[in-house]
Amino acid sequence: MAGGRRLLMVVNNPAFIMSHRLPIIQAARTAGYDVHLATMDGPAVASLRALGFTHHVVPMNRSGRNPVKEIYTVYSLWRLFRRLRPAIVHTVTIKPVLYGGIAARLARVPGFVAAISGLGFVFTGAGFKARSLRVVATLLYRVALGHGNSRIIFQNPDDSRLMQKFGAVRESQVVMIRGSGVDMQAWPIEPEPPGPLVALMVSRLLKDKGVEEFVEAARLSQTHPLGVQWKIAGSLDPGNPASISPETLAQWRAEGVVTFLGECDNIAGQYAQSHIAVLASYREGLPKSLIEAAASGRAVVTTDVPGCRDAIVPNETGLLVPVQDAPALAAVVQRLAENKVLRQAMGQAGRRFAERVFDIREVQRLHLETYAVLLARKRHTQPKRIEPRLPESE
Repeated sequence: MAGGRRLLMVVNNPAFIMSHRLPIIQAARTAGYDVHLATMDGPAVASLRALGFTHHVVPMNRSGRNPVKEIYTVYSLWRLFRRLRPAIVHTVTIKPVLYGGIAARLARVPGFVAAISGLGFVFTGAGFKARSLRVVATLLYRVALGHGNSRIIFQNPDDSRLMQKFGAVRESQVVMIRGSGVDMQAWPIEPEPPGPLVALMVSRLLKDKGVEEFVEAARLSQTHPLGVQWKIAGSLDPGNPASISPETLAQWRAEGVVTFLGECDNIAGQYAQSHIAVLASYREGLPKSLIEAAASGRAVVTTDVPGCRDAIVPNETGLLVPVQDAPALAAVVQRLAENKVLRQAMGQAGRRFAERVFDIREVQRLHLETYAVLLARKRHTQPKRIEPRLPESE
């Protein structure tokens, strides 16, 4: 089947495929694709192989501080592409998109898909460091995304507009798919539990997820008469420079204003035991946690930033607060805690919104449609040679 309907998905972490892309590759296999996966090694590899998927280990280093190792990753991907000769390479997350895009052009892969799940400091910062890094990042993205038969999947329009503004993406390449989707049947609406009100944030413990603001908002709410309980489901991410330190987490646990649940397998159960979903992130692609909150029928409080605001219908399924504003976050959570009618109405509207926009079947359909377009064009389009253009001055 090589060169026919072979699909190779490249992701840095195999656990991410299990948590965010499993329904996509299952749908592709059902549609007749010979699905292969390439990630760094990890415990989830065994789970993917147990499900019948062919997996290839690719060396990837999360820190990216060793240029020799980074070049070797590109070489390893190129060598894998040349050996497998997939019809389509689908890359997800930043490093696979950049390195996989370059390798796909060098290996002359017929079709290429890149999923841009969010843009951060490099493309949004205003300081000298951000501007300097943006020149380099733009050049890399132009090279990686310059494939002649390609589609770039965005989760929100802000990221698409930014990448087009910097010349990294052509409008004809853009496909908008709002998040990873959710199986609505697996997320039944449960009535609100009795007892104290719970504000739940599902997130890794990263600074740019707004964890510090969440903790400060909990402190500010300690004297609230309803006694709102603030909880976080998520763990530290030591490989991420934005991770909260173990020492800080220990201090917060000792302080006791927030309950840290750690890594949770049953997020649906956690939302069933909560009343309000919170995400105080600085910027997202389109957060899966808020998609799942909507499916669970819980009102949302989140920040007015790209990705987060796209996951709700403001003032209908949830409420927006300014980013990095703990007092505003505390006040809005308290408002929903005090107003049961508004809170439950928003939760019900959120469920209807999720059924209309985030259903996994629609996400699967859009992915398969994207693959089909690239397959139809592959006979008529040869990948362009790499001819990077320098970014225009700002």
